[in-house]
Amino acid sequence: MVLHAPELRTEQTAKALGLDATAEPALRDLDCGAWSGKSMDDITPGELMDWLTNPAHRSHGGESITDLLARVGTWLDTLAGSGDRIIAVTHPGVVRAAILHSLNAPAESFWRIDIPPLTVTTLHHRAPAWTLRTAAQELSD
Repeated sequence: MVLHAPELRTEQTAKALGLDATAEPALRDLDCGAWSGKSMDDITPGELMDWLTNPAHRSHGGESITDLLARVGTWLDTLAGSGDRIIAVTHPGVVRAAILHSLNAPAESFWRIDIPPLTVTTLHHRAPAWTLRTAAQELSD
C-alpha cells in the first residue's frame, strides 16, 4: 500500500518518486491555524516560545503537538498487525510523531528529532508495539 498526505506537495513528491499513491487524511501536515503561511518573524516571541515548549499549546487555533501525536498514533495503531507493507509520503512533523509513538516517548521530545525532507524512516510492528528501524536516511537512487 502506498499513501501520501492530502497536500499537493506530497502527491507531487510521490509521483516524482514513481509511486502511485492514495491520499490518507491522517498523514496531513500539522495544522498551524492562524499561523499558516506566516514566517516565524510574524509570530510574537512569547507565543512561539509557548508553542515550542508546551506540546498542548495551540493559541493559533490549529492542532497542538499533542493533537498531532494522537492523530498519528491512532492511525499507526489501526495498521498494527495488518502485515501490510506501507509506504507513506508525508511531512517531517508526521514522521516525528510516528517516531515518538513507536518509542513511547514524551511529547516534549517532538522538537528534539530532526527529520529532513526527502529522507526515509522505517518503522516495524512487532506485537505488541511499533519499533524504529531507521530514521532520516537519505534517499538512494
